[in-house]
Order: sequence, then C-alpha cells, then structure tokens
Amino acid sequence: MSLIVAARFTTFPAAEDAAQRLFNAGFVEEDVTLFFVNPCGQHGFETITDANARGAPKGAGIGVTIGTVVGAMVGVGIFAVFSAPPIVLLIAAGVSAYAGSLVGALVSTREASDEETRDSGVLVAVHVSPDSQLDAARVLRDAGGAAIERATGRWQQGRWADFDPLKPPVPLNEFSEKHA
Repeated sequence: MSLIVAARFTTFPAAEDAAQRLFNAGFVEEDVTLFFVNPCGQHGFETITDANARGAPKGAGIGVTIGTVVGAMVGVGIFAVFSAPPIVLLIAAGVSAYAGSLVGALVSTREASDEETRDSGVLVAVHVSPDSQLDAARVLRDAGGAAIERATGRWQQGRWADFDPLKPPVPLNEFSEKHA
C-alpha cells in the first residue's frame, strides 16, 4: 500500500496550479494526479451509492410491518365500534402499511445523513513517503487546498487506482482546518 496525501480544490485551474507548485517543490509528475469527485449520490448508477439512502429499503420494510399492525388494530377498532364491513379492516391496514413504509424510509435516511461524507471538487492526490508527506500537505495548503487528507491505497501508473469516493476522508491532523 502507498501513502497518499490529497486536498480538495474548487476548480481545475486551482488544482493545476497546486500540481505545478508540487512539481516546483521537487515532486515528480508520476506521483501527482488530479481528478473530479462528483457530489454525493452521483458516483455511480449501478447500485445505491448515496450514503444517505443506504438504509431506506430496510427502514421502509420495518415501516410496512409497523404500519400494517397499527392499521389492522385501527381497522379492528372501527369494525368493532361501528360494525363496519370487513373491507374497512383491509383498507386501514393497507393505508397504514403504505404510510409506515414512507415514514420508515424517511427516518432511515435521516439517521444515515449524520455520517461524514466527502465533499465534491477537484482532488489533487500525491504519492508520498513518510518523510515527504508534510511537505506535500504544506504545498497543497499554501495553494489553497481544503480538507487535506492522508490515505493509504494503490498507486499505479501515476494515479490513485483504488480511490473510493464513498469512503470518508481521514484528515491529516497537522493540516486540518482546526489547526491551520
């Protein structure tokens, strides 16, 4: 595994300027890459990739179960009190199951939204050694980089080969926004 330092920039020209500053500081071209990180939820369309939406199906299932039970109890109550036809029991259970699925999905997505996610922007990543990581971070910070992070990953053919946009970044403590 390779040691990688990265920072987020708002534009490609700003990221290109940071890359040039890294080259001027002695980093070689094969150890510097830049790429765009899409906003959360737009990383791919094969599966649910939005971290906030991952719990929705399970929450909907739980909501259906609870809603059906509550609806059946309401339907039985209406049936007993008003001598309503049995179809009322089925309608009450169905409506409550549907409402429960919506509430369950919404509650699950709200709970998941508390997870830390990666902001979109242009990421400049640098393949570093333990001795050069702070130098790279300093150049990135001085160039206007935000959310400076440290990662381990596969660096192949001049790029971060196993970058995962859904994995939360690990701030480089010496250059986190609290200490800058």
